[in-house]
Amino acid sequence: MSRGNEGSRGKSSGRQGGSKGAAGKGGNRRNAGSQDHKGSNSGRKAAPTKNTRGGKNQVIGTSRSGNPVTKKEYIDRKKKESKPSSKSDAKGIRLNKYIANSGICSRRDADIYIAAGSVTVNGKPVVEMGYKVQPSDEVKFDGRSIEPRKKEYLLLNKPKGFITPRSGEKASKTVHDLMANASESKLHYIGRLGRQSVGLMVFTSDINLSNKLNNPNQKLRKIYHVALDRSFKHEDLMKIRNGINIDGEVFKVEEISYVDGGKNNEIGLEVHSGKDNLVQRLFDAVGYEVKVLDRVVIGGLTKKDLPRGNYRYLTPQEIINLKMI
Repeated sequence: MSRGNEGSRGKSSGRQGGSKGAAGKGGNRRNAGSQDHKGSNSGRKAAPTKNTRGGKNQVIGTSRSGNPVTKKEYIDRKKKESKPSSKSDAKGIRLNKYIANSGICSRRDADIYIAAGSVTVNGKPVVEMGYKVQPSDEVKFDGRSIEPRKKEYLLLNKPKGFITPRSGEKASKTVHDLMANASESKLHYIGRLGRQSVGLMVFTSDINLSNKLNNPNQKLRKIYHVALDRSFKHEDLMKIRNGINIDGEVFKVEEISYVDGGKNNEIGLEVHSGKDNLVQRLFDAVGYEVKVLDRVVIGGLTKKDLPRGNYRYLTPQEIINLKMI
């Protein structure tokens, strides 16, 4: 038994010696490399052996300090690195959009004011196109603090005696007086009406929508109930239906007819053009004077449950429909 054991130990010793010799000669580079690696990491903590067979707790390497790194820690670190830093302006809003959202003017006009030095951010003029405003910034337009607000959309049933002023025009008793308490934002009208005209007008702080729908070439559906100074001849009705030449341009209405149950001087007509005073000009062209002009529909919106001189906020669906025009 003792000899067998000694022989076994001798064989084992020989194999170890052979292995060492091979390592010294470079024969067993794998073992040598493993021993060198262990030697170089002798001052570091050994990686734990548990939870290394997959899953989020699998150890996939070591950190610079020598600590083991799991798959979950690695993924979390990469996600953190991919997020913008706090100094980034990724969360900001472009200055021209910020101004437009405040209801002052369109983005295009905002760029002009920015270039002219009319806008300051935190007390300093900003003329840089594309500058992004952060939530904590204070923005002033011509010395007045502004901030973007949620866009608002309202419908007014305009009474007689109130003018719809054009840009820069000043007058007493304007439609803006009727809307003075409707919103803290600056409201822009859609669908101009004269002083003696009555009916529906849309007001909104969304200047881009108001510019779009006030464009003369934009097809915005409007229906009017008109009372003339005398009975309206059928032949004149057909003239308007077939198209009237006004200042070298032919205008056609979508529909024109006598009002059911009304007098012969009461006419209903539908137009889609945004030209100013178009209805009056159509009847002037065939020799009639408009005594009453009442807009009963604009962009699919009606006067139902809206008394004269009152306004109401549009429903979410009405806003969607208006934007789809």
